[in-house]
Amino acid sequence: MEKIAALVLATAVVIAWIAPAARGEVRSFQWKVEYIYWAPDCVETVVIGINGQYPGPTIRATAGDTIRVELENGMSTEGLAIHWHGIRQIGTPFYDGVPFASQCPINPGETFTYEFVVDRPGTYFYHGHYGLQRSAGLYGSLIVDPVPSDAVPFTYDGELSIVLNDWWHRSIYSQETGLSQLGSAFRFVGEPQSLLIEGRGRYNCSLIPAAPSSPPLSGDVMSCNSSRPQCAMHALAVRPGLTYRLRIASVASLSSLNFLLEGHNMTLVEADGHYVTPVEISNLDIYSGETYSVLVTANQDPSRSYWAAVNVRGRRPATPTGLAILSYGDGSSSSAPPSTPAPQSPAWDDFAYSVAQARRVVSRPGFQIPLPERANVRLMLLSTQNRIDGKIKWAINNVSYVPRATPVIAAFQFNLTTAYDLAASPPRDFSRGYKIRNAPPNPSAIQGSGVYTFRHNDVVDVVLQNSNTLVPNNSEIHPWHLHGHDFWVLGYGSGIYRSHRHGSTLNFVNPPMRNTVAVFPYGWTYLRFRADNPGVWAFHCHIESHFHMGMGVMFAEGVDRLPRIPAQALGCGYTKALFTAP
Repeated sequence: MEKIAALVLATAVVIAWIAPAARGEVRSFQWKVEYIYWAPDCVETVVIGINGQYPGPTIRATAGDTIRVELENGMSTEGLAIHWHGIRQIGTPFYDGVPFASQCPINPGETFTYEFVVDRPGTYFYHGHYGLQRSAGLYGSLIVDPVPSDAVPFTYDGELSIVLNDWWHRSIYSQETGLSQLGSAFRFVGEPQSLLIEGRGRYNCSLIPAAPSSPPLSGDVMSCNSSRPQCAMHALAVRPGLTYRLRIASVASLSSLNFLLEGHNMTLVEADGHYVTPVEISNLDIYSGETYSVLVTANQDPSRSYWAAVNVRGRRPATPTGLAILSYGDGSSSSAPPSTPAPQSPAWDDFAYSVAQARRVVSRPGFQIPLPERANVRLMLLSTQNRIDGKIKWAINNVSYVPRATPVIAAFQFNLTTAYDLAASPPRDFSRGYKIRNAPPNPSAIQGSGVYTFRHNDVVDVVLQNSNTLVPNNSEIHPWHLHGHDFWVLGYGSGIYRSHRHGSTLNFVNPPMRNTVAVFPYGWTYLRFRADNPGVWAFHCHIESHFHMGMGVMFAEGVDRLPRIPAQALGCGYTKALFTAP
């Protein structure tokens, strides 16, 4: 009987996976995206907010609901697009929110309506995908609850949402300018000044230079005030003896992060919208673009509060610990901070710890989506840092991604061969003679659109191969995010992937499904997905500066089955010719 019940449950999971449908409510929102003054870490700056608030409003829906967001670009100087991170956009690839891939940017003063089905329960988020807008604060939570009849394999008494972010005082426009300079004028974004928990941090105001007695204009002076309510330490309110589901998302622009709760263990139960076999952990490595749910029981001394902390991993830390309060009281911002030291994460460069934790995340029995037995396409994607036309760029198999003025999806639907060489494809492999620890200068690297094409229902294996940067003895963590899909993570390893050596180490039994996965320094990550969602989907490093510098590709699949693109997503580049002026 138990086996029959398990089979019924597994069948229901698969049906829900392959046959999503709008069966719930239409949830409508009206948003205006605009510049606002805000002080996320007590230092006032201009952020990109929604309806006058930062972070943006939380969307909460039930699986099967339709989300309808009428979005006005209230910014006067730049375009806009919103990506719905983790939402597969089945049947609506033009609402994925990637400018020049799935749509034209929304120009200042224009209104664009996103409408799509959230087909699976889970922890997700949304963020700006134009330039570095996510780094300027354009993001928010998107939580999808299961329908009441769906099984949830764990119980809890309450929920808390935690969005983690890194924060700079230098504007994204200054950052972008630095990334685009030639030669020695190049300026990297540098390490963040603060780490934020739910949009709040605490910068040491004594580090801000004293303001002149008579500044020319008030806006010319950096203002830091630790008494601002916008940077009051965030409080997580819990009641003694109850168990809470913490929905944790990282929208970080650069930093790999580690989250922990003073005196409390956590049980990991969900990753990127998929239930996983429960794992007890004392701290959680989380990379940009990832989401998790952990269960925490408030089983400590209720007469005091505890720290919630986030630290940088994978980069030599130059940013103070981000802190919030785990409060056994009412959770108000006046809850007294603990008198204890902030808890410490593992060493920033303990990559073995990170890989070991990643390997512990596996799919949960009864909720597994069957893995295709074999792939008919394989990509070996080598990421390298290069100098191209005097600029520092990232490249994939020697092609550094540069968006063009025409959305890729429109080029395929309308056969706009003047916009792209639709028959061309970047290299699908790289030379095994490449020395990943002593990277050559790669003079053959070029800039391009990086579009790989697949037939509908191709099963694609992707090996992401990491290597050295232009800085000697330096390789970085890269979190890769695939739009329009989840994929099975089959394995991680060090060195160059070789089938005869590493094939036997892959997990074909219970691989987790993710939409974002880390590639560790000098290592490889192996994943598999089915190209069953007609569209053009970005696949890129989720570090803002890295994607801006070309670390990404486009997957065009089933382009003969594309749904009709709505007119509001067109009008730029060669798609202008599709419209007749009145």
